[in-house]
Amino acid sequence: MASVVTPSIDEDIWQDVWDEERAWREENPVQEKVPDPLTFVIFGGTGDLAHRKLVPALYSLTTSKLMPTQFAIVGFGRSDRDNDEYRQGLRESVQASGVRVQDSTWDDFAQRICYVQGRYDDEMSFSALAETLDRIDIESGTENHRVFYLATPPDVYADVVHNLGTAQLNQPSQENGWVKLIVEKPFGRDLATARSLNHCIHEVFDESQVYRIDHYLGKETVQNIFVLRFINGIFEPIWNRNYVDNVQITAAESLGVEGRGGYYEKAGAIRDMMESHLLQLLTLTAMEPPPAFTADKVRDEKVKVLDALEYPDEHHPMRSVVRGQYGRGMADGRMLPGYHDEEGVAPVSRTETYVAAKFFVDNWRWAGVPFYLRTGKRLAKRVSEIAIQFRRAPHMFLPDGKASRPRSNVLVLRIQPDDGMALRMEVKVPGPGMRVRPVDMSFMYKEAFGGASPDAYQRLLLDAMRGDSTLFTRTDEVETAWALMTPMLEAQSNSDDLPMYPAGSWGPAEADALLEQDGHRWRKP
Repeated sequence: MASVVTPSIDEDIWQDVWDEERAWREENPVQEKVPDPLTFVIFGGTGDLAHRKLVPALYSLTTSKLMPTQFAIVGFGRSDRDNDEYRQGLRESVQASGVRVQDSTWDDFAQRICYVQGRYDDEMSFSALAETLDRIDIESGTENHRVFYLATPPDVYADVVHNLGTAQLNQPSQENGWVKLIVEKPFGRDLATARSLNHCIHEVFDESQVYRIDHYLGKETVQNIFVLRFINGIFEPIWNRNYVDNVQITAAESLGVEGRGGYYEKAGAIRDMMESHLLQLLTLTAMEPPPAFTADKVRDEKVKVLDALEYPDEHHPMRSVVRGQYGRGMADGRMLPGYHDEEGVAPVSRTETYVAAKFFVDNWRWAGVPFYLRTGKRLAKRVSEIAIQFRRAPHMFLPDGKASRPRSNVLVLRIQPDDGMALRMEVKVPGPGMRVRPVDMSFMYKEAFGGASPDAYQRLLLDAMRGDSTLFTRTDEVETAWALMTPMLEAQSNSDDLPMYPAGSWGPAEADALLEQDGHRWRKP
């Protein structure tokens, strides 16, 4: 196997470039639009998502001066606690998330937070919430602008939405007010339940008020796909079947279910990752340039990709799908538990923790190009990436001919853990003879821009508060994705084929065979 080297970079040259860029930004600051005054209500306010992601994101936006001067945060939950207890718990969670907390900034932020105890299926609880919100409008000047975030288990979404309508919280009570509803995934379990959930939401809220959130779309590298493809003239002319051999999209986790066995037993890898995150990455990779960078124009193009997506054998979808489940394995000299050893997992569970699939996008740009998707728990490495593998050079003129045929060029968009990108190409090895070796030309956000990228929730919450739904999924997008996944779910429920793979590996051998039959191999990031 040819070794990979990274070419050295003249740091003085790059430092000059960065200094010039920094000076330009200081002279031409971008004035980010700050949202209107608002009250941000978190249903499930005592839950893991609120503590680990939402409140840290809101606090970071505050310290970055991207929150309005007048805002309030209301946590709504079933647990019994007072405001001080709730605020202290949130502070500990924000600190645990890695966000630096300053006493003076936190004290002001905390005074904007209150807690309302209630039940999601109780109309009186929502009447009490309405009274609290009216009082906040008067005291804090939030002008009847409200964001409701469903951070609850999905089985209570319908109760929350119904009671928001009953309490008349779905529409502003003042002329200049507005109301937005953010819905956390999963958006249903299959096509029927997704349609039912959308129907329930649309009975109370207009589609323009609804923001279905997928945090992958808030990651910098994912957003950068637009710029990479449509702003840089070098890539768009070769972003098609004439030059691209195959596309591989990977979302690998090195951890297991980590105490979430009860949830994972109901979900599995197909529902948890394939239907949402991986299909979203595929649509952004394959979509046509939108006529304008607006929410509906972008989402129109994504839906067109989903409409064109198909299994190689539409009558037998599982022929292009491999499921797997992790068993015990070794990594870094220690024994890792198998899925059946996890808390909350049934001893005879047939839930998949790994899934790989092959799709085609049946349109003019991508006809015949396979898109390979894979995701799994307890894999060898935590990494999410999109790899565009280009066709090999058509003729080898080197002395050894086919014996020394180099690898294909690959463009890798790394989403996590270190977001950035790399272009692999062949170069001549210094010295006599004509030997070639692959090298990577790489770029990493934290090195180029002086620090880690903001958390995805910061971008998405800010967009929702500002009314920009570009990075949120629309009703037809959700239902079209489920229409594609439902045959897979139905077929796998009738299949006993669930190969095991050792924890710490790259998945079952059957997934390798899925690509080998096409003459391809999975990348090993």
